[in-house]
Amino acid sequence: MARVSGGRLAAAVSNAGGLGVIGGFMYTPEQLREIIAEMKANFSRPDLPFGVDLALPQVGGNARKTNHDYTGGKLDELIDITIDSGAKLFVCAVGSVIDRLHAAGILVMNMVGHPKHAVKALDLGVDMVCAQGGEGGGHTGSVANSILIPAVVDVARRYRPAALGGKQTALVVAAGGISTGRALASSLMQGAAGVWVGTRFVASKEANCSEEHKNAVVECTLDDTQTTLTNAYIQGWHDRPLEVKKLCDSGIVPLEHDLDQGKDVAGIIQEVKSAGDIVDEMVGEAADMLRLGGTYLNGGNDRSRL
Repeated sequence: MARVSGGRLAAAVSNAGGLGVIGGFMYTPEQLREIIAEMKANFSRPDLPFGVDLALPQVGGNARKTNHDYTGGKLDELIDITIDSGAKLFVCAVGSVIDRLHAAGILVMNMVGHPKHAVKALDLGVDMVCAQGGEGGGHTGSVANSILIPAVVDVARRYRPAALGGKQTALVVAAGGISTGRALASSLMQGAAGVWVGTRFVASKEANCSEEHKNAVVECTLDDTQTTLTNAYIQGWHDRPLEVKKLCDSGIVPLEHDLDQGKDVAGIIQEVKSAGDIVDEMVGEAADMLRLGGTYLNGGNDRSRL
């Protein structure tokens, strides 16, 4: 959702009762300030909560030499802007910035695709983790969320972050192919405290992407997903980081294509709608499913509503 989730979309989600998050990727400090200002200008009231998500790969030390600092060396300034903005959540933070964010009363969430990643993130001090299954349009891992979510919930139960009062266990947010209220209800029943929705909001009126992009999501089917074969040639580049860095430094850089991050969930999205309508429909359907689930405990047979 980098750059797709701009000020208008984040505001629309928060206006509808969700937690709108600005998806930042290679934003300059000036750009981040402008997007936050745009979001606040579209709020229905000034005290609405929101979050900021920045791509912060590890650089230096024992990190891969091919990792790139997407902040352009402006991490401290971007964190200052986030703190000054009054954000309630910061996503993708690792390392020393966690203490600064906590001191400002901001909760921190890290994206994970494996239970071991959750252990590392929680050991570093994050308050919640977003377990993104392989169904997601992102790239955290290949484990299906039906397996990943409960496994990460089991990990999170061992932690009680101080920022959450020290008594509550760490929170887990579910992600990966979630676009309906049924998927929301399922995630809650697997132990998640909420869901992180991406692709469904690409096909929203407020999304900061082209109409062609939105229409491509709506028009594709479950048969349109293509998987790129990982072969020895592709894997070999990971063993040659110095050569990759040398090529990049000389101006020979990898060709990037954003559409390769889409996944199957796009095949069941049928219409571009306002973000508010998407939130309302998901919450309404989830509530129906949870009420239906309750009838199973007292012998109800209202299964036809599924």
